[in-house]
Amino acid sequence: MVPRTTHDNDTGSRRGRALRLAGCAALLAVALTGTSIAVGEPGRPGPRPVSPAPVSPALLPQGDLDAGVTALQAHLRAQPRDFTGWATLALAYVEQARTTGDPSRYPRAERALDRSLALRPGNDQALAGRAALAAARHDFTGALRHADRALRSNPYNERALCSRIDALVELGRYPEASRAARLADTRRPGVPVFTRYAYVSELRGDVRTARRVLERALGSARAPGDVAYVATALGRLAFARGDHAAALRHYARALAADPGQLPALEGRARAQAARGDLAGAVRTAERVVTRAPLPGPLVLLGELYEARGDKAKARAQYALVGAWTDLARAGGVNPDLDTALAAADLGDAETALRAARAEWERRRTVHTADALAWALHANGRDAEALAYARRATATGYRDAAFHYHRGMIERALGRDADARASLTAALGLNPGFSPRGAREARAALKGLGGAQ
Repeated sequence: MVPRTTHDNDTGSRRGRALRLAGCAALLAVALTGTSIAVGEPGRPGPRPVSPAPVSPALLPQGDLDAGVTALQAHLRAQPRDFTGWATLALAYVEQARTTGDPSRYPRAERALDRSLALRPGNDQALAGRAALAAARHDFTGALRHADRALRSNPYNERALCSRIDALVELGRYPEASRAARLADTRRPGVPVFTRYAYVSELRGDVRTARRVLERALGSARAPGDVAYVATALGRLAFARGDHAAALRHYARALAADPGQLPALEGRARAQAARGDLAGAVRTAERVVTRAPLPGPLVLLGELYEARGDKAKARAQYALVGAWTDLARAGGVNPDLDTALAAADLGDAETALRAARAEWERRRTVHTADALAWALHANGRDAEALAYARRATATGYRDAAFHYHRGMIERALGRDADARASLTAALGLNPGFSPRGAREARAALKGLGGAQ
């Protein structure tokens, strides 16, 4: 258990929408092919802790995910009435979508879950699968509802316990998420629960507990996927605290266990950039984008290209963010948080604010508060933005980007002393938090007469 110590109606419009989506898919395909040639390696999906935390490999078919899906499909052709098999296949599709950035897998998952529930109405495996699918699509209210239904049927369903924690975190209901994590720990202690317990602790500002829980989890992990999963979480925690050398060590351990672990590769790219290894960071980020063209890695690679003076390549990466957004919506995913942050950083202030406001209405977390603050700042509405920036930093959760955003907002308002404090906090917490953001924070602090 976790140690107890002090995350168209008309034909024409349908055809136009289909053509737009086909164009987006083609744009992404060209980008992937181009990057694969540059890297000299074909993309292979691999299994961040981000919020919500990804599904642990322990909950999926063991071994290669694609091979597991193929085996499940073959099994279900032979045994089409296996309701548990259909639920497991659905979860595997969800994980494929998460790791590859291909939201077309989500409708497949939904059909598999419908099949499972038709065969055995109310079975907890399929209800837990619906919770995981809803969370993957960023429907966290739905995820909570499905998880609660699954747990009424089986209070020990690990997948439902984990999805419930994820949903509460993503709805900004942090005290409830903390209680849910403690309950899950008593019922189903293990890697999936431990990583979520750690993230909830981190959100409260209790980094010591988060690290201790993850270290215990790593010590108990045996399967290569679990080792990679927990080591990646430790790498992310070390990076967030500015310990880039430790982050690289953790990511190396994750990749030794699973060379295709994309969150570890993305983390390595960020840590390499923070330590000044721009060439290495570019190579690593290119490998990530080859396999999973998601907004975070795309923006990271664009910023790295900018840092080395290749603005044309940077613009090409940024353009793909919009392509992914269209494909995500077509797969039933709500991408507003990703859209808001990327659009604000890339100068599309109107889109950023529209997306951030929509997301704030759905869920009021520290991350959505930060996104809305940054979008308001991009629109020149800094007095309004400051209230949200303060809210983003109010729980004890320490994120260098949050302090950077707050500092830039305070600077725009002429609150120079506050701006110096916030920017100093950002760079003190993690001096390499973002290739572009860290550079701009240093420049702003210099202009304010602060130490760098």
